[in-house]
Amino acid sequence: MTQQPWKSFKVQNLQVEVYPDRQTMGSAAAEQAIARIKQMQRDKGELRMIFAAAPSQNEFLASLVAAEGIDWSKITAFHMDEYIGLPEGAPQSFSRFLCTKLFDLVRPGTVHLIDGTKPAQEECKRYAALLAEKPIDIVCLGIGENGHIAFNDPPVADFSDPYLVKIVELDQACRQQQVNDGCFPGLDDVPTHAITLTIPALVSGSHLFCMVPGPTKRQAVTETLSGPAGTHCPATVLRTHSDCTLYVDQDSCDYERWT
Repeated sequence: MTQQPWKSFKVQNLQVEVYPDRQTMGSAAAEQAIARIKQMQRDKGELRMIFAAAPSQNEFLASLVAAEGIDWSKITAFHMDEYIGLPEGAPQSFSRFLCTKLFDLVRPGTVHLIDGTKPAQEECKRYAALLAEKPIDIVCLGIGENGHIAFNDPPVADFSDPYLVKIVELDQACRQQQVNDGCFPGLDDVPTHAITLTIPALVSGSHLFCMVPGPTKRQAVTETLSGPAGTHCPATVLRTHSDCTLYVDQDSCDYERWT
């Protein structure tokens, strides 16, 4: 059954859909992403997709896993960021998260993982070369509590970044979110640096699906939708993309401001 949003509205180019809760939101976002994947597979066969690794994506990813009719063997999958310095196999690794939640279950034809245990500069070059081989078709992402997309925090975000992949120092708000999400026991346990796809790499995707549930994201969603676009809230760049939908629930969006 097609999930209908409570409210829908546009801010510049950005389509916003509001759902009553995160489960409904994740299912609805997945339903639309699945339809797009199937349509693009009919039209062009092979697809290249980028996925975010975060608890905010759980419901969306579970719905993708349960979907029928996707030819995962014709999908090349990437992820968007990884910590530097975690031991191999660490449970907080984003590559491990996505393997557990998605890749090991649906078996994409090709999976390219960022390896945060390798020399970081060399790994950035390797991963950027893989991304640059062909255009990206679909990006499935979220927004951080500080407005970041991937690990492009406000201090390091660059809408005109010359790189596809780079090393970044994580700001304290970003690191604290990892504690808030239950990924690390305390702030001192969170790595200080990471490898991330840049903003130009993310918005190069033809179709963007952005899932942002929960009360801790309410301020970030408000800043994404209001005021001028800029790196003070990196997610504001989504308002300029030609085909991006932001999926929120009633906890994450003060939707009455825009409807």
